[in-house]
Amino acid sequence: MRLQGKVAIVTGAGPNIGAGLAEGLAKEGAIVACNDLSAETAVAALARVEAVGGQGMAIPGDVTDEAFATQAIAEVAERFGHVDILINSAVQFNLKGLLTMPVDEYRKQVDIILTGAFIWTKHVAETMIENGTKGSIINILSTAAWQGHPGNIGYCTGKSGLINFTKSAAMELAEYGIRVNTLTPTVTFPRGEDGQPQTLADVLRARGIDQDAMGAEKYPMEFDGLPLGRILTPEDYVPAAVLLASDEAAMMTGIDITVDGGALAKYWPWTPST
Repeated sequence: MRLQGKVAIVTGAGPNIGAGLAEGLAKEGAIVACNDLSAETAVAALARVEAVGGQGMAIPGDVTDEAFATQAIAEVAERFGHVDILINSAVQFNLKGLLTMPVDEYRKQVDIILTGAFIWTKHVAETMIENGTKGSIINILSTAAWQGHPGNIGYCTGKSGLINFTKSAAMELAEYGIRVNTLTPTVTFPRGEDGQPQTLADVLRARGIDQDAMGAEKYPMEFDGLPLGRILTPEDYVPAAVLLASDEAAMMTGIDITVDGGALAKYWPWTPST
């Protein structure tokens, strides 16, 4: 197992990408602490870790609360001895644009995505330095970090901010052997109980989101244009995350791995025939 003996923290371990990555790390032998604002969600993510033979703990709480973050990180380090891996995946979805989003909602969304990553990167790095751990920090981006997405201003801003945050943190932490990289996913549909990818409507319904109220009518999107022919699932990102978390990536820092079915490479007018 490529991550045997390593201890990971995954923030934003919701039922889509975050929990999928937590489960994937556990399959490779990592101990995984699962965070989410919802205690129920964090416990559910831990259950997925344990279901594949892994171990860990649930650390529910607000990623923007620095006091909570320092306490949670200390608890993980005390229980398991060290922290080797951090995946910053915490996010808030609020599909509003420049002309429709209130400033307080914008600040909250950017705070969760960007400031949350700052807080957890800072304090996990401190723990790694204290223990002499040459660890790996992975910030989860989105193709929306690299492209203009109308009606999604806070999300795009927060995710794009992580690009240079990652590069700056990577340079600062290089002297300690701590690597900081990004992983770019795209639109992702988790698998349902039947094992098949869910639809956008399924995903939004599970999150209690009114699709029409979130701007879908003004900014309709089609998800059938990926060059590789299908919407991605959380499992598609696990190999890249495991690579970045492992010692195999010992000389990789400040870079991005994109797993998007060809979304960013595609010339916008072109429609694939698949």
